Amino acid sequence: MAKLSIRSVSKSYGAVSVLDDVSVEVEEGSFVVLLGPSGCGKSTLLHAVAGLNPIDSGSIVIGDRNVTNLPARERDVAMVFQSYALYPTMTVAQNIAFPLKMRGLDRRTSDEKVAGVARLLQIEPLMSRLPRELSGGQRQRVAIGRALVRDPRLFLFDEPLSNLDAALRTELRAEIKRLHQSIRRTMVYVTHDQTEALTLADKIVVLKAGRIEQTGTPLSLYDDPDNAFVAGFIGTPRMNFLKAVVVDDGKTLTVGEARVDISHLKTRLESGKTVTLGIRPEHLDEKQGVALSLAVDVTERLGSTSYVHGALPSGETVVVERREDQPRFGESITLRFQPKRARVFDEEGRRIR
Repeated sequence: MAKLSIRSVSKSYGAVSVLDDVSVEVEEGSFVVLLGPSGCGKSTLLHAVAGLNPIDSGSIVIGDRNVTNLPARERDVAMVFQSYALYPTMTVAQNIAFPLKMRGLDRRTSDEKVAGVARLLQIEPLMSRLPRELSGGQRQRVAIGRALVRDPRLFLFDEPLSNLDAALRTELRAEIKRLHQSIRRTMVYVTHDQTEALTLADKIVVLKAGRIEQTGTPLSLYDDPDNAFVAGFIGTPRMNFLKAVVVDDGKTLTVGEARVDISHLKTRLESGKTVTLGIRPEHLDEKQGVALSLAVDVTERLGSTSYVHGALPSGETVVVERREDQPRFGESITLRFQPKRARVFDEEGRRIR
């Protein structure tokens, strides 16, 4: 187990910058998720840590050892891939034991370690099977087992659940969380799925176009985003964004006919300025507060919760989370929210506090 320090790392392919001065600190025993859309550089960064991709500048330190120029085999990390990467002619037991065989470990010790991993992952009945006889979820458990048996200083996960269906993703996500709680090893996990990030991480690093947008705990990113990109990327359904105009010497916003008190903000805004008001779907179902009229278009019923989609008089689309009534298409309903629950962003998407 070790701390990981990624310091001012940059990487380009020709004229295309993939990573731009990225710095991340991963504490010993923590679970850090690199989160972002396709093409943001998250997998490139993970591969750089693993030693699979050289970097142009910066440094990577594992524990107290600078591994920037070391080959992958000398970094003492284990990686779990999206595509499982199991040897098709080997049994589950042989696949898990393969890293130990390559180290020249004696048979008895190897068998003991493999058996321990099998118990931990609850795959003992599968040990004599070949990969083609396993489901996708079982194959990924074996891939995780092969990483575990090495007892590395650092675990790296590259979108390990992307090939699984929704039910299996939920199941494996919980298993990975339990595994981390059990062994408390340092783990870095790459995903584009913000649900995985929110449920697994101690800390999330949000990337966009090779740069870090924000780093923090899942709750801090959800409740206190630094910019509109993070606010919109974290949360399902995403945050609603509404055009607003500053009035009353910077103390009020107008959203259509509604007036929103923003006197609690430390920043005093210029009257007439256009900004963006962000409101989470669950915060539009208050009993009191600023009122907005919504023409209902679609209601998604998900058991105890419904998501109501509709349009404001301005034509802007909104999603609201409702737990009681379930309005129908064509109905007009009143939404209410507390101004302090809303987030304000400038024209460049930066948070106004």
